[in-house]
Amino acid sequence: MTRSHPATNSTRFTLGVVAGAWLAAYVVAVPIQGVIIGVGGYGGEPSDTWPTGITALSALSLWACFMVAAVVVSRRFGSGRFAEDFRLTFRVRDLVGLPIGAACQVLLIPAVYWPLQRVWSETFRTEELSERAQDLWDRADGMWLVVLVAVVAVGAPVVEEIIYRGMIQQALQSRLDDVLAVVLSALFFALIHLQPVEIPGLFVFGLVAGACFMRTGRLGMSIMVHVAFNATGLLLVA
Repeated sequence: MTRSHPATNSTRFTLGVVAGAWLAAYVVAVPIQGVIIGVGGYGGEPSDTWPTGITALSALSLWACFMVAAVVVSRRFGSGRFAEDFRLTFRVRDLVGLPIGAACQVLLIPAVYWPLQRVWSETFRTEELSERAQDLWDRADGMWLVVLVAVVAVGAPVVEEIIYRGMIQQALQSRLDDVLAVVLSALFFALIHLQPVEIPGLFVFGLVAGACFMRTGRLGMSIMVHVAFNATGLLLVA
């Protein structure tokens, strides 16, 4: 079912188990999100018209399904100790992820898109790249700003790192070379956001987060990278 990992000296889940768990969670989450959006009166409306509350509830329903799937994987196929199975540990040195994440947003992402903007200027316009974050920020005010920050800069980094690095990347590493596992998990992470214009940037960011996880053998640093990346993105559009 598993094989040893040199960085953690422990075992990981198989790709089949994780793929099944992820797919089941996604299939369950989509109709739940549809009900939330429909009850809120935004059925059929594009996501950039949803109020912050609907956006937050939609995200929470998705995350809840994925976390339930992760718990099931841990209990049925792992040790039953969630933090241990998904390497959800933190050390003070992992705080170095904060400047790394900010640098990804301020320096690395512009560098990735610079040549793309030279070739496809309209597709990869700066305004197009920041549109989703700008819309989220513009629709939030008062207490909803706090909710938005909590969702984007806290909830998303923790849940997504558990799922895409702690679960999926580990599963890929059980079958593939570690570097290839980082690349494939980063690609899947980028694609599943369903925002074509953001795929190059999210892919490169996924490589950074995946490399942090591969290097340290724990999620602490990759979560800090993700927190700073998302928080800096909000600050840039604030």
